[in-house]
Parts: sequence; structure tokens; C-alpha cells
Amino acid sequence: MTHQVHAFEPPERFVAGTVGEPGDRTFYLQARGGGRVVSVALEKVQVSLLAEKLEELLLEANKRFGVTLPEAPLLAVHDNEPLDTPVDEEFRVGTLGLAFDVDTATVVIEAIEAGEPEVELGGDPLADDDDEAGDDDDDEDEEPDDDLDRLRVRLTPEATRAFIDRARRVVAAGRPPCPLCGQPLDPSGHLCPRHNGYHR
Repeated sequence: MTHQVHAFEPPERFVAGTVGEPGDRTFYLQARGGGRVVSVALEKVQVSLLAEKLEELLLEANKRFGVTLPEAPLLAVHDNEPLDTPVDEEFRVGTLGLAFDVDTATVVIEAIEAGEPEVELGGDPLADDDDEAGDDDDDEDEEPDDDLDRLRVRLTPEATRAFIDRARRVVAAGRPPCPLCGQPLDPSGHLCPRHNGYHR
């Protein structure tokens, strides 16, 4: 079966969002453009890590290539709208890849379907070619990805900054952490290990 590449270069909208109540949320990346909407599911930690790595990528692009860093989006232009509905999951994300295209000064994000083996965010996203991005020993490990579906988006630095800002707000909008142990608090409280298991 052939894999699908859902490419949005650039998208009209690319956001992280959730469906469900805090404590039972499903996280999505959603791209819209050209009359299409593609949603892919992923873990909360992946959304948080993606925002962190995109921030690092912008800083590195500024340092190495002199790319102008955009200001944080103003509150008036925050995208606080919900995900476009219906939210139909195309696939669950296993691997996230990042790159910076120097020629177009754009950030490329690729979300690859979960499969074996799964690969963490890594490599040199600012490398000039594929040979510099990883070791030769990794070539065999990357072959299975050729048969996996993927979502690819290309963003300007400004759009990347807006995505980072929303992704961080979405992650932070979950259950508040326990002030003692840091674990998420349910509305009814939780069994805090710092209180020897007593309900807090």
C-alpha cells in the first residue's frame, strides 16, 4: 500500500489543539489549506517538545543565517479558535522532523505516522543536505519510514512563532499541577506521594 504525503506549503492555518476535557484530552496537529483539512493525533509531550525544538530552530537559524526573529504574537492576533470540525484522525504521529530551508527562509515540519522503529526528534535540522543530518548507520533504520503516511507543512518564521505560542498555551491549559509533587490534579484531587498517599 502506497503512503500518502499531506503537504501544505504553506498552510492557511496550522495549529496544535485538543478534543476532550482536561485529564482526557486527545492532542492533534491540524493543517488547513486548498479546501483540505488534515488532523493527526499525537501525545501531549510531543506537542511540548515540538514547540521547544521549534524555538531552538529559530534561534539557531538567526545565529547561523541571520534570519530575523519575529516578535511574540500580540494578544489581539492569537489564534484561540477550536480545531476545524469534524476532527478526523488521519494517523497517529510517531516521528517529528524539523528542518530550516535557507533558500526560502521557511521552517519545514514533518509529522510521520507511527511505525517500527519510532525515531525521536533529533539530527541537525539546519544541515545543508541529508548526509550531514545523520550518521550513515541510520540509513537502514530510516527505510521503513518510506512506507508511512506523513504530514508536511512549510511555515514562515512568523507563522512558526504563532504555532509555538498556541502550542504552549494548549499544553498549559490542562489540569493544574499539584504544588507538592507536580503531578496533574483531578477536579476531585489526587493521591499525592508527598503526602504518603493521602488524598489531597
